[in-house]
Amino acid sequence: MIKILVIDDDLSICETLEMYLTEEGYSVYTANTGTDGLNKFVETNPDVVILDIRLPDISGFMVLEDLREENENVKVIMITAHHDMESTINAMKGGAFDYIHKPIHIDELDMAIKKALKTQEMEKKIDGLLMEPSRSFKVGDIIGSGREMREIFKIIGVVSQSRTTVLIQGESGTGKELIAKVIHHNTSPNEPYIAVNCSAIVETLLESELFGHEKGSFTGAVNRKLGKFELARYGTVFLDEISEMSLNLQAKLLRVLQEMEFERVGGKDRVKVNARIIAATNKDLKAMVKDGKFRDDLFYRLNIVAIFIPPLRERRDDIPTLVDYLLAKINRDLHKKVMGVSQEMMDLFMQYSWPGNIRELENLLVRAVVVAKGQILGKSDFPDLMENYARETPSSKAYAEDLPRSEKTMTLDQMEEVYIKKILAENSHKNKGEICEILGISRPTLERKLEKYGISFERD
Repeated sequence: MIKILVIDDDLSICETLEMYLTEEGYSVYTANTGTDGLNKFVETNPDVVILDIRLPDISGFMVLEDLREENENVKVIMITAHHDMESTINAMKGGAFDYIHKPIHIDELDMAIKKALKTQEMEKKIDGLLMEPSRSFKVGDIIGSGREMREIFKIIGVVSQSRTTVLIQGESGTGKELIAKVIHHNTSPNEPYIAVNCSAIVETLLESELFGHEKGSFTGAVNRKLGKFELARYGTVFLDEISEMSLNLQAKLLRVLQEMEFERVGGKDRVKVNARIIAATNKDLKAMVKDGKFRDDLFYRLNIVAIFIPPLRERRDDIPTLVDYLLAKINRDLHKKVMGVSQEMMDLFMQYSWPGNIRELENLLVRAVVVAKGQILGKSDFPDLMENYARETPSSKAYAEDLPRSEKTMTLDQMEEVYIKKILAENSHKNKGEICEILGISRPTLERKLEKYGISFERD
């Protein structure tokens, strides 16, 4: 039987919770002081602890610290009558699983307990997996086992034997610069790697950044400045977002690629280019050439060796390994011990379209690890993803097909409003906690959306 320990100096709260939780099928223990609570924790080894912050003998924060010293994976739900920001922050920082204000709403507490038990169950299922990882990762690894990624590995191996110009194409967030760094590392690791974002620098400054300038060549040029091509020596110049380069600069870059030399801005001496040039873009350069927005001669010079990185939605088999790799990296950087994601969450990962590709996956995992309340990441740790996924689910798409033609052009907000109303109507017997589980969002998010759309939540 699942055991719950309630530590609160309010006897009426202890009695009420003991009665309710016992009826729910839990084995319940109570304590009215922090010292008594710690003793009962050691004696009973409960699955969940409900802990008040204000206790007569010692602070609830000190009890939380002692509980986690005894068992770092203990699930503690802290309760308090004080709504101050500092207490909330300190509780979550101290490792509390959840934080609930008094007066206690029983469905909110019930939902928190169920989440804690679910997290605990998942942790037990994969206990020890971190001791025997399926593979070790190195910083800078490119993750992928599909046919497309294997072909990319082959191309990297071939181009690393020469200093050929390379063009990397792919959607934003697919890892174009990572490919460039791997090529550089396997070609000239002891030479400089210099990246230039062509979309982030205005044209007049970009020319000076790339080629350098002589003293007095323009207002503000008080000294000679070496450009990126010169500073790279025998290393690599990575030109990111090459599609954003002006036609004027495209012509100058073409000359560099043809003659492998250039002149500094305001200078006459010719400077030899020894660096390899790798360009990257998230746009279709062929289409830009056709539209007159990109020089065809430059395109052919850049496109000597082309690498196309498929979007994440086209390499779903790599997602589990990518999650392992990214979590290992995030754990190392943030000094965390998150073991993985739940199977339910992994299933959602495999179905989601990932418009932001690997960058979106990494950003979501970083946020989830930072706010995680357990060692296994579940749906509640990815509120943003769940909101995006809700718009892509077959049920919402199927529902859209049933709408009158005039309503199929609704905005996303209008569609969300209709969808929430549909879920509420179909689940009229369920409470807010259960509705949150269905929608895959947190209770505060549900409250905000109900208020936003003026939806009343009435239950008999």
